Amino acid sequence: MVIPVHDVNPVRRTPYVTYALIAANILVFLTMPGGPLSLTGESGLAQLCQTHAFLERWAAVPRELIHDQLPRLVPTGEIGASRSGPGCVVGPPGYDKSPPLSALSAMFLHGGWLHLLGNMLFLLIFGNNIEDRLGHVRFLLFYAACGYAATYAYALVNADSSEPLIGASGAIAGVLGAYLVLYPKARIWVLVPFLIFLPLRLPAWLVLGFWFGLQAWYSSGGAVSDAGTVAYLAHVAGFVVGMLLAWPLRPGTPPPPEPRGLLFGRRARPGLQ
Repeated sequence: MVIPVHDVNPVRRTPYVTYALIAANILVFLTMPGGPLSLTGESGLAQLCQTHAFLERWAAVPRELIHDQLPRLVPTGEIGASRSGPGCVVGPPGYDKSPPLSALSAMFLHGGWLHLLGNMLFLLIFGNNIEDRLGHVRFLLFYAACGYAATYAYALVNADSSEPLIGASGAIAGVLGAYLVLYPKARIWVLVPFLIFLPLRLPAWLVLGFWFGLQAWYSSGGAVSDAGTVAYLAHVAGFVVGMLLAWPLRPGTPPPPEPRGLLFGRRARPGLQ
């Protein structure tokens, strides 16, 4: 998989919403139970129980989204003991949970540093241009719409699943889909792992098309053994929705600047796209 690091596509305005989304995602991750800034300082089973309780309350659960039925018993975050040994205590939920709102809160939850930083890297590189094209408010609405569409698409296919769904990947996939539609010829600097990380400047249609192809393949279970742990279908749905929403804006979108400098190891020629 290529790793994007920069795009050659300047913006006209500061992407305040993109920066705010990145900051919000990082802040939420740092303050999650067991996170670097967690006030509990617990570890082991205590941290596991607190994390389960936190996700049960704030993550999107497909069965809740589709059937609008909350479980009668949920993890409380406490540790208990039984004949089989210590474990997490469950009990009636002491809170009211709105499944539709959980689809929003789940967009700001991540399962680890790699999950978080990977998502934020893609949002930083591609989100600024989409925000520049849409404007701040419309971009925020676009981001949320893609996230909701991705979450509910996954939930519809996995309607009986009780596994929490977290992450901003669906919303960010919508950003990638919009970028492919609006700036297919923009150049993206990427690192390609080939013995060493080889820097190349590739067209956006190739980088994002390859990414989408992998997600579609993985969503069908191809070449992966852990397809059930990553919501690839949500990525595919978010990407397609982002493309559809951005399509009407294609005619009025200014093209990216002409490529200059090195391209595939050669000096770019005039007219080369």
